[in-house]
Amino acid sequence: MSFPKERPRRLRKSERLRAMVRETTLTPANLIYPLFVAPGEGVRKEIASLPGCHHLSVDQVAREAEVVEKLGIGGVILFGLPQAKDPVGSEGYADDGVVQKAIRAIRGVCKELLVVTDVCLCEYTSHGHCGVVEQGEVQNDPTLELLSRMALSHARAGAHVVAPSDMMDGRVGAIREALDSAGFGALPILAYAAKYASSFYGPFREAADSAPQFGDRRGYQMDPANLREALREVRLDVEEGADIVMVKPALPYLDVIRAVAESSDRPVAAYNVSGEYAMVKAAAAKGWIDEDRMMREILTSIRRAGADVILTYHAKDFARRA
Repeated sequence: MSFPKERPRRLRKSERLRAMVRETTLTPANLIYPLFVAPGEGVRKEIASLPGCHHLSVDQVAREAEVVEKLGIGGVILFGLPQAKDPVGSEGYADDGVVQKAIRAIRGVCKELLVVTDVCLCEYTSHGHCGVVEQGEVQNDPTLELLSRMALSHARAGAHVVAPSDMMDGRVGAIREALDSAGFGALPILAYAAKYASSFYGPFREAADSAPQFGDRRGYQMDPANLREALREVRLDVEEGADIVMVKPALPYLDVIRAVAESSDRPVAAYNVSGEYAMVKAAAAKGWIDEDRMMREILTSIRRAGADVILTYHAKDFARRA
């Protein structure tokens, strides 16, 4: 009988040996945990479609951030639910808005946790779109001024990183110019560079109360069929001053993450979005999967594809079991 000369199984014999030769590593420090900030006090209400995640008032967000920091997770990203909405999303760039208050509260109790803020109007506008609407159309250029005001309000409150997610053309450049002019030249921008018009956002839109009241977002978010366009979007954002570029969603776009990582010299982030998380939780609740193993496999696949940073609702679960 002829035996093989090459025996890859030799390096799979024990967990210690497998860990020693593992090609892709993932730690809690690579993760960012999303938090949803709500008005009021003492609010901690679980989000039905995102089991384990909550609407949190500012006081509760600060407590949650302390837990996140102790788990060794790299950072949080903040999304806000305003007291009231209007056509231009004015609470999004108010200095006393819920996100601005949450930044200050978190910075008051956490010394090392990175505070990232989502910069977009959709959570704050009465029509639910990510920009100014005129005659039923989302207007690109008038939106840039409001996004810049929002980013500045986050910077003044103490954000470590601002993350524009609106997909308006030129918004990274506008925000960079506004930050630099106001003395925040050292503040990094994490750009949602390749954000697709995806069906995986459903639970988030419930959590952030940000579903559009008419039409959809395909006029400004990317067509899921396009890869070369993603590379163009990344290039433009880098040219405008993006320090980190992101692909969203993650799992259906692992090829995009890989292509961006290979073509850009910027760190790459990926958003393991709400629908991806909710599917795991739903299947686990039915007893159909091993939730822990699937979570690890998903996050490792995103990291293996080339993501340096992963935004994920799994962050706390992963950190507790790391």
